[in-house]
Amino acid sequence: MIENYDKIEQRWREFWNKENHDRPIISVYAKNSTDKVISLKRPENNKDAWLDIDYQIKNFRNYIKNTGFLGEAFPVFNPNLGPDFLGSLCGCEIEFGTDTSWSVPCIDDYEDFPPIKFDEKNPWWKKMCEITKAALEDSKGDYLVGITDLHAGADGLVSLRGPENAAFDIYDEPEQFKLRVNEIFPVFKEAALRLNDMISPYQKGCTNWMGILNPDNFWYVASCDFSCMISPENFEEFIIPELLKEIEFLPASFYHLDGPGALRHLDRLLQIEKLGGIQWVYGAGQPSAKHWIPTLQKIQNAGKCVEVACELDDIVPVCENLKPEGVHLICYTDDTETGKAVIKDAERVYLHK
Repeated sequence: MIENYDKIEQRWREFWNKENHDRPIISVYAKNSTDKVISLKRPENNKDAWLDIDYQIKNFRNYIKNTGFLGEAFPVFNPNLGPDFLGSLCGCEIEFGTDTSWSVPCIDDYEDFPPIKFDEKNPWWKKMCEITKAALEDSKGDYLVGITDLHAGADGLVSLRGPENAAFDIYDEPEQFKLRVNEIFPVFKEAALRLNDMISPYQKGCTNWMGILNPDNFWYVASCDFSCMISPENFEEFIIPELLKEIEFLPASFYHLDGPGALRHLDRLLQIEKLGGIQWVYGAGQPSAKHWIPTLQKIQNAGKCVEVACELDDIVPVCENLKPEGVHLICYTDDTETGKAVIKDAERVYLHK
């Protein structure tokens, strides 16, 4: 069973309600080497490794044995076929590498491509249902199962069309771009609802790859990584209408803001009243969380929850500059004692405020 789950659940409830007054919600993942971990042989073929459900679940259980979940962290198995899975439900194929997968764009000419609709006979959908159900039946309270990665909107269209073609479409095929993005939304909605309906009888609370638990409501991540390629004016015209549909549909939501190229859209996102929070991902090669305090403060001052990954030495300066309510900090460490000390450091900051 997940250790201290009742307390973790209550802390996440406080997070969504901005009632965690003592310190931010902190998820620390600590390496916890143990002789109990049995080495698994990975299938040689990448596709086989991704689709072998028994291997994926056993590999995840090894991860749990080798990881300390501290603070408000909890183990969650995220059924995963990669970031283009929703695109596969809309018509593209998926190719698999060692650590990620990618779509094979399938729209050469919009006029020749049929309307996009949810198809419960789609083989990728069947596989995702199979993975999710197997994990739920295996979990038995030892871990939670999340809703898989569903990149809706323009990101879904990029899976079908390719990023360069999608960027040109804004100028060359603007009406088709809007039409197809809006066709993808019902597929996203149907997939998210069906997966949540599958998961909810097995566990209390809803989660996904972001590592945030909502104990009381179905919730999901809104995103548009494609936004890094377009102007605020195009973001308003081509992205916002569908994004508002997503956020209106979701009882609770976060937006995944990925990289400095997406920051130009932050002010517009903060105007969306129903949007619950922003996950700021500063990206590889960028300065860590303590260097983005003005960005984090802007999000918080707009009344939104905040999530950001931190290096160990980010925790104190970030805490010194943010109110604790509605803030989630994530960090990784090589040992449990260091992880516990990080949480104590955060608590001390607010004791002295």
